[in-house]
Amino acid sequence: MRAWASETLTELFPDPAARKLAVRIALALMVGIFGAVLVSGILVFAAWADTIHDAKTGKTYFKDGLIDPPPPERPIPYTTATVAGRDVAVTVYKDNLGVVKDRRRFGVPSGESEIRFTEVASLIDPTSVHLRPAGRGGEVAILYQDYRYDLASTDKLLEKYVDQQIDVATKDDQVKRGTLLAFDPSSLVIQEPGGSVSLLNRAEVRQVGVRELPKGLITRPTLVWRVRATGGGERDLEVSYMTGGMDWHAEYVAVLEESGLALELQGWASVENHSGATYEDAKLKLIAGTIHRAPVARPMPYALDARMMKAEGVAQVEERGFFEYHLYELPQRATLSNNEVKQVGLMHATGIKAVRKFTYDGSVDQDHVQVRMEFQNDAASGLGMPLPEGTIRAFQRDTDGSLELVGEDRIQHTPKNQTVRVAIGDAFDVAAERKQTDVRQISSKVNEVSYEILLTNHRKDAVEVTVIEHAEGQWDIVRSSVPQKKKDSRTFEFAVRCEPEKPVTVAYTIRTRLP
Repeated sequence: MRAWASETLTELFPDPAARKLAVRIALALMVGIFGAVLVSGILVFAAWADTIHDAKTGKTYFKDGLIDPPPPERPIPYTTATVAGRDVAVTVYKDNLGVVKDRRRFGVPSGESEIRFTEVASLIDPTSVHLRPAGRGGEVAILYQDYRYDLASTDKLLEKYVDQQIDVATKDDQVKRGTLLAFDPSSLVIQEPGGSVSLLNRAEVRQVGVRELPKGLITRPTLVWRVRATGGGERDLEVSYMTGGMDWHAEYVAVLEESGLALELQGWASVENHSGATYEDAKLKLIAGTIHRAPVARPMPYALDARMMKAEGVAQVEERGFFEYHLYELPQRATLSNNEVKQVGLMHATGIKAVRKFTYDGSVDQDHVQVRMEFQNDAASGLGMPLPEGTIRAFQRDTDGSLELVGEDRIQHTPKNQTVRVAIGDAFDVAAERKQTDVRQISSKVNEVSYEILLTNHRKDAVEVTVIEHAEGQWDIVRSSVPQKKKDSRTFEFAVRCEPEKPVTVAYTIRTRLP
């Protein structure tokens, strides 16, 4: 082989110098070809290691994206229901609590999508949110839910635009365009295109212009669900949640007859809405009673803004027992606007049998006789429905027909067939005077004390005054000028009839044994 190569070179290049040069050129070409093959192999290996395999399509792409980059991922479709045609029900509890049931119609696409639910209370408890399909349709599986409440505000917009360009218009019609370097409640720091820095007083700024709403900021609190639907189409979805900022309380107006033997009673429920949302044409329920709430780490305070007061016409509400509470449902729907107090009628009854009573309790007021109205909450008296806790205001007509206030009191939750007692005020024409007249030490643990209560009636008619007295420990009434009645272990009473201008003295002696 070597001999053949030598003869061939001699024939091709007879001159020895030319033959030697040809050999060198051939060797150089061989080394170059080998180097080129080696570099190409290295590049192919590196390219293979820098690729992406798409399992969905079965194709492989270069990571640099210069050759056949993978198609961008399609965004998840979303749908937002309009508030038109919504069906809202609100149940208001005591002590800053409401439960909202809000049904709306959504166009839900097949597969995965987002459902966005706006117009919710800003004081919503996100942990109480429940979404359920209502009506017919394919299955909708909930993958996860968010409560987005990072609401856009001036400071949050400025925070997103630090180191970005903004336009600032001042009250003297100057416009400054530049990069926002910093801001605080009183000033803006702007770097203008020429490099100069301006400090602007925010009180002198009329308008700040930005290109767009930054991603992540929203204008209203929004509930968002990622769902997977087996079939697309229109679906009715109901969202229920708890919210703070709602309360209700009862008020009553009692009009007394001059004789004091009957009264007219009208009850109202004042519903307060400071939850941060308006509930249009809502079905309204009120719960009377105290429910147990789990302790929370943080309270849900709300600011009381300027409130509007609206009153709805009186209509008999439907009252019924609910668990261990009482529920009052309005017969017609009502709109609860945000920062509004709405009054709705609870009940109205006339001709209620009543009794005017005079009482004297020296431990409450030693100088005055109190007047109160009592009536039975039963059907025979014209009532017979549970009365929620609230304030009752008593009026009586004057000779000219006008209503005048005679007193007010608070009543507790009163079941039917129970007595309602309303303190009206002090009796102007019935005087009382109480004094201790004697003390005797019978032994080291027994003593006797004597008292006198003088009652004088300056009215034109006779009245009966109930004198209420109290005692501690083991006690006995050893002497009394008027028969006494023991009410409980610490209370006894005297029923005293007082004729006009004839003073009556209640005298008694009580013996007390110390333990």
